[in-house]
Parts: sequence; C-alpha cells; structure tokens
Amino acid sequence: MDNSFGKNIIPENERARIDVLSNHNLLEKVPQGYFNNLAQIVAKTFDMPIALVSLVKSEEVEFIGNKGMEGTKSAPRGVSLCSLAVLGDQPIVFPDALEGPCLLANPLVRGEFGLRFYAGAPIISPTGESIGTVCVVDKGTRDFSEEDIRMLQYFANVAMNEIIARVQTLKGTPGG
Repeated sequence: MDNSFGKNIIPENERARIDVLSNHNLLEKVPQGYFNNLAQIVAKTFDMPIALVSLVKSEEVEFIGNKGMEGTKSAPRGVSLCSLAVLGDQPIVFPDALEGPCLLANPLVRGEFGLRFYAGAPIISPTGESIGTVCVVDKGTRDFSEEDIRMLQYFANVAMNEIIARVQTLKGTPGG
C-alpha cells in the first residue's frame, strides 16, 4: 500500500480492527441511506461543505456516508486522512493541513483537490477498535473548538450505535 503520510498508518491492533469489520460483515450490511443522512446533518451542524462517514479497510477507506463528495465511494488508505484518525481513540484536527508535517506530501493537500481543513473522530467498536471515522473537510482553513471536537465524537458514537443496531437486526437479535 502506498503511504503519503511519512509515518506508520497501521495501528497495533490492525488485525483485530479488520476482524471487527469482517466478522460482522459491516461492509455488506450497512445501508448507505442512513449514513448519507448522518453526513448531511454533520455537514450542516459544522457548516462544512464535506462530511463523510467512513470504514477504514485494509487497503482503502470506504465512504458509507457522503455529503459534498457524492459519487466518490472510496479513497486509497495511504492517501485518506481517515487513516490517521483511526490510529487512536481521540479525534484529530488539522486547522490548516499545510502546517501538518505528515500531510505535506499528501496529494489531497498538495494536489488539485486542495484540502486545507480536516477533523475526524474515530468510530470505536464496543471492543475498542477504531474501525472508521466521521469527518469534516474544507478547502479553506478553519477553527474547530473543543465543543466542536466533542460534538464530532458524539456523531461518531451515533454512527457506531447505528452500525450495532443494523448488525443486530440483520442477525435477528433485539437491538439495544
């Protein structure tokens, strides 16, 4: 896998992370309609042109919810900033991506797309693996407050709760 970040983007618990995605067949079971609606709400809440709900797979990042980049279903893992957001359990924020040393060679930042702002909160499974993100993106620099960070993490928690509910429904067990 190509990696434009100049640092390791594979978390220590990568195997467990991928197992969570595949054991629950999340990539096949999660309906996009709900997550597109969630992305719309996230974009509106933060007044951002782009909001994404993603699952970070082994080679690519799949956008299961998309506002502002409709038609884009995925991005290579070594390019998508969501790959950085799943490295831990706390949101990451780049108010100006040109000031992020690990982003200087990233084609989304340096290339035609012109990404300048990114904030991503990890979607954390009940067993503690960061399996994806809820993120907001802009082509201009932005400020993002501590309250904004908390709200973004709240949306990531909502996404995980919905994934759990969908998987339980499809398995025929009561949602919780």
